[in-house]
Amino acid sequence: MSITSGFELETASELERSDNPLRNARLSFIGCGVMAEAIIAGLLRRRLVTPDQIIGSHPRQARRDELAAKYAIRVVESNRDAVSFGRSTDQGRFSSIVVLAVKPQRLNLIFEELRGRLQEEQLVLSIIAGARMETIARELLHPAVVRTMPNTPAQIGQGMTVWTATPQVTDAQRDQVRALLGALGKEMYVEEERMIDMATALSATGPTYIFLVMEALIDAGVHLGFSRRMAQELVLQTMLGSVLFAQESHKHPAELRNMVTSPGGTSAEAIYQMEKGSLRTVLSKAVWAAYQRAVALGRAEKNSPKSEEHNS
Repeated sequence: MSITSGFELETASELERSDNPLRNARLSFIGCGVMAEAIIAGLLRRRLVTPDQIIGSHPRQARRDELAAKYAIRVVESNRDAVSFGRSTDQGRFSSIVVLAVKPQRLNLIFEELRGRLQEEQLVLSIIAGARMETIARELLHPAVVRTMPNTPAQIGQGMTVWTATPQVTDAQRDQVRALLGALGKEMYVEEERMIDMATALSATGPTYIFLVMEALIDAGVHLGFSRRMAQELVLQTMLGSVLFAQESHKHPAELRNMVTSPGGTSAEAIYQMEKGSLRTVLSKAVWAAYQRAVALGRAEKNSPKSEEHNS
């Protein structure tokens, strides 16, 4: 199966454009789980790279065969072989991005395998929760590191990805990161690494909050008497329409809420019950708890025991 199967590709000129930062890049994915696949799919869909610019690693043969057939990319078992892709050669130096996309429990093993094997021009981009740039740079003996935190909607090109970088990351490499993450939806650069933990709590974990609200509203619809299918369609379209309306209006959510709240009406009664039930407080506590957990994962990561788990 070719890469065109299941994808509506942009015009070939996108790849050939001189302002495409990834035009000559070589991308190595260490671990080819769901989020790594989302990045690969987004890059190929947008025609920012070609399949022969990508290599991935994964321990399971079935997964390697699946990715190779679906995207026409090369997938190997060895992480070291994947990292070697795009190094300097007799034919010249390639800009190269090494994407770390493994489970946090496997990171220490990855450090052992790849320590000292990266060349100066290679950039390390991590999407591993809790893995701090200082730790990655120290363990890999490589200072150019970008830390990112995508969220689930990235899988359909509607993600929100926050990222930051060490001072050793060049302007050209930053442009490459923006292009790569832009293929997943929207990207946002932040100056301080602690904001990655904040984004983990608010945007990366955010879909969890939304899905739970969806589930609760659908259950409420069923309680009223709708079938579950009808309730789900009503809820999903209402949420989608509300988000799109908020984007188009450029108004604060409080202003939008006031617009649809008539004195003594149904919205006013519903809001009263939600405020009475401390909905705002519960959401705030949930985000704060997620933030504290993200910080704790970062602190524990460098002391975590070595794991035999496979790549994500």
